[in-house]
Amino acid sequence: MKKFSKIILAIALAIIAIPNVQADHLIVISANDTHSQIEPSGDLGGIYRHRAAMDEIRRNNKNVIAVHAGDAVQGTLYFSLFRGDVEYAAIDTLGYDMIILGNHEFDNGIDELAEHYKKIKAVKLSANYDFSNTPLADVLQPYSIRTVDGKRIGFFGINVDPKGLISDDKYKGMVYLDNAVVADATAKFLKEVQKVDFTVMISHIGYYPEAVGLVGDSIIATKSHYIDMIVGSHTHTLLEPGDPRTKVKNADGKIITIGQNGKSGKYIGTYDINLDDFSVEYGQLKLDKRFDTKADYPAMKAWLAPYKYKVDSVMNNVLGTSARKMKEGSIASQNWLCDAVMEMMPGITGIKKLDGVIMNKGGIRQSMPQGNVTEGLIGSMFPFDNRFVVVEVQGSDLLEALRVMATRGGDALSKEFYVEYKGEKENVKITTAKLNGKKIDPKKKYLIGTIDYLANGGDHMEVLGKGTRPFVDTVPYGEHMKNYIKVLTKSGRVVDANDTPRMIQK
Repeated sequence: MKKFSKIILAIALAIIAIPNVQADHLIVISANDTHSQIEPSGDLGGIYRHRAAMDEIRRNNKNVIAVHAGDAVQGTLYFSLFRGDVEYAAIDTLGYDMIILGNHEFDNGIDELAEHYKKIKAVKLSANYDFSNTPLADVLQPYSIRTVDGKRIGFFGINVDPKGLISDDKYKGMVYLDNAVVADATAKFLKEVQKVDFTVMISHIGYYPEAVGLVGDSIIATKSHYIDMIVGSHTHTLLEPGDPRTKVKNADGKIITIGQNGKSGKYIGTYDINLDDFSVEYGQLKLDKRFDTKADYPAMKAWLAPYKYKVDSVMNNVLGTSARKMKEGSIASQNWLCDAVMEMMPGITGIKKLDGVIMNKGGIRQSMPQGNVTEGLIGSMFPFDNRFVVVEVQGSDLLEALRVMATRGGDALSKEFYVEYKGEKENVKITTAKLNGKKIDPKKKYLIGTIDYLANGGDHMEVLGKGTRPFVDTVPYGEHMKNYIKVLTKSGRVVDANDTPRMIQK
C-alpha cells in the first residue's frame, strides 16, 4: 500500500511539473465590402478604428494573418474624387497580408485596376479569374500557402461571375472559370498535392446566390469535400457569432465555418483556428468609439489630410433640402430616384414623353437625411460612372425585365408602373403589370428611361439589350441628380417621396 501511494505521489508531482502547454492558434482577421468608407459610417467604422483594432489583435496574438475579401472601393467621395488612390494605399498601411477582388474593383476598368494592383504589396489571390491576356497578367496568383507553427495553411480566392454584374468593357480579356467547380478543386489540389493541413476560401460570391443560376458560399460549402473555412463577402450579410448560418455541414458531414461582416467597415471578423485539431471559433469586433483612444496615427493622418480636405469641401456644399429621411435602398429612396429621373429626362434627352423609368436600388449607396442635402451626399448616393439611356423595348421584353427584377425581390420603378408578382427566385411569375394604368401589351413598344448599366445587361437585365436606343447620355447621372436638386431649390421645392411600393409580392 505504501509503495502504491508513492507511485501515485510521483505521478501527481510529475503532472504538476509539466508546464501548461496550450495549443498553437492562428487568428485570421477579415474585412469585406468596406466600400471606400474612410470616415466612420454613422457611429461605426472608419480607417483609424480599423487599424487600431487590427494592431491590438496583432499585439495580443502570436500568429495573425489579415485578409480583405473584396469591394474595398466604391461608395464614397474618396473613390469618386481620387479613383482608388486612398483605398489601395490603405490596404498596405493597414497591413493586409492577402486580398481578393470584388466586382467594384473593376468600376474604372481593368487598365486602371492593374495600375493600382501592381503597387500593392499584399498577396493578391484569384483561383477562377484568368488574367493571362490582360494588364493583370502575373499580378494575381490562385493560392498562397503559409506555414504556421509547423502547419501548412492554404488560402485561395474565389470570385463572382462577372456576367450581368460587371460591364463587359470593364474586364475585357479576363476569362471567368466557374467558381462552383474551381473552389473545391483548388482546395483538393492544396490538400492532396501541396499537402496543406487546412484550406481557407476567401470568397467574393456572397452567402446566398443573388440571382437564379448562381451559387453562394452556403451552397459551395454543402457540396465541398476539401474546404475547411470560408471568409465571405459580396452580399453584405452580417453573420454574427452564434448565427447558425456560420456553421454549415459539407458533403461529408464536417462543419465548415463561414463568416461575413456586413458592409462599410463597421465590423471586422476573427477566426481563431486551433492548429492542433483545426477547430474554428468565429468572432466579430464592432468598430465603435472605444477604439478612438487607441487610434493615434499622426503619420497616417498627415497622409490622409489633403484627401480629407477635398472631400469635406464638397460634402459641405448645400444644394437643397430633404423633407424626410430615406434609408439607403428603401422604397422611398427608389421612388424618389425614379420619379426624379422621369421628371428630368425630357430636358436631358429631348424626348418629350417617356412611358416610365427603371433604375436599380443597388445604385443608391447612401441614405438621404432629413434637412440639408449636400453635393457630397448626392455624389456618395450615386457614385457610379453610369449614364442615362432611353431604350425602346417590346412589351414582351419589358415584362421579362420586370420578372427579373421580381426574382431579387423587386427594384426601382417610376410611379407610372404598377406590378404584382408571386413566387420567389426562379419560380417568380408576374400576375399584374400596368404602365400608366394600362396593362402592358406584349406586342406594343415602350420608351423606357434607365441607365447604361442595366441597358447593357447589368443586374441580369440582358433582355433590355434587345431594344433600340434613341438616346445615350455622355454625363454621369450623379451630376444630373445634383443639378436636379438645384432646380428644385430654385422653384421652392424639396426632396420628398412616399413609401408606397410599385412592385408587390402577392
